Amino acid sequence: MRTVTVVGASLSGLYAARELRAQGFDGRLVIVGDESHRPYDRPPLSKDYLTGRADEDLLALTDAEEGADLDAEWLLGVRARGLDARGRTVLLDDGRTVSTDGVVVATGASARRLTVDPLTGVHTLRTLDDARALRAELTRGPRRVVVIGGGFIGAETASSCAALGHAVTVVEAAPLPLVPQLGPEMAAVCAALHRRGGVGLVTGACVAALHGTATVTAVALTDGRTLPADVVIVGIGATPNTAWLAGSALVLNDGVLCDDGCVTSLPQVVAVGDVARVGGTRAEHWTSATRQPRVAVTNLLAGRTVRSARAEPYFWSDQYGARLQFAGRRREGDTVRITEGGTAGGGPAEGGLLARYERDGRTTAVLAVDRPRPFMRARRALAREIQGLPRTAGAARSAVL
Repeated sequence: MRTVTVVGASLSGLYAARELRAQGFDGRLVIVGDESHRPYDRPPLSKDYLTGRADEDLLALTDAEEGADLDAEWLLGVRARGLDARGRTVLLDDGRTVSTDGVVVATGASARRLTVDPLTGVHTLRTLDDARALRAELTRGPRRVVVIGGGFIGAETASSCAALGHAVTVVEAAPLPLVPQLGPEMAAVCAALHRRGGVGLVTGACVAALHGTATVTAVALTDGRTLPADVVIVGIGATPNTAWLAGSALVLNDGVLCDDGCVTSLPQVVAVGDVARVGGTRAEHWTSATRQPRVAVTNLLAGRTVRSARAEPYFWSDQYGARLQFAGRRREGDTVRITEGGTAGGGPAEGGLLARYERDGRTTAVLAVDRPRPFMRARRALAREIQGLPRTAGAARSAVL
């Protein structure tokens, strides 16, 4: 290959560029990004950046020295609008084209939005520009904040808003936040963190409408309640950025379909990060975005799948002064057992807890709240157990890098 184009100046895109150079690719390297910024770290956006404890310089993932080492051609502030795989060309929305021998798709995902008329004061939190706008609004004095969605982004943002002294309410459509990830028992324990942080939690209700003329003033719920609001933050998930690939030869289904090695239906195209459905799973987590590029680049340079990786999914979240860490894959029917620490008042006890999810005598996942060292030991043991499973039993897990 003489030219490789990384489409997406994201965390996974940057890691792919690094891997290309580390694995000996010395040709032309082009990085296309729809934002005007060089790659930056997204997890702090909902936490330290939003609360003012971290400024933008601490978010940057590259510096001048690494930029020189990568020797990449950066095309920022321009969106890819198509991929002509037969002609091996990436089409840009400013009319330019990039001829290329290989492509790394790293376009990530975009925040889902409410299907209502837009009003001032309604925010999503996915990009640095999103965070800038929200941070500016939260510094205008005490606000009534309604967070729609109790997932990780919603919970972390609610926690930050409460820390800034705002009156916060979280609205979650499910009976409990994080049920799909944690199951009902541990979701109930973690839901108590909202109450501990002084945040209201409304569950089992959806948004019926937003009130206001130009600026939002209230959120109407399907259960008949109306919540006053000066700021509304929408955290209802993300949609993979695949529209630019419509009409290409790639198979798209809630992401770009790949095999276990991040290779798409075209061997000269790989996909990584939030946009990639690897082996049937699309994982929107930092660890996936940083692990997948090594395997993907190896296979891209080889022209076929020569390597895959088997590891358990892992994610973490910081909420209300507590750190949640989870590894593995919970399934319906797994039993949950707290093996260290305990609960108090419905939430984690002082000192936290470690819980194990089990099925047929095997540990399938582990959850820790403020127990980092025991969690790391349990996570290593879980990884060894998963690696030792036969391929037929572990296929679903082995798809996640």
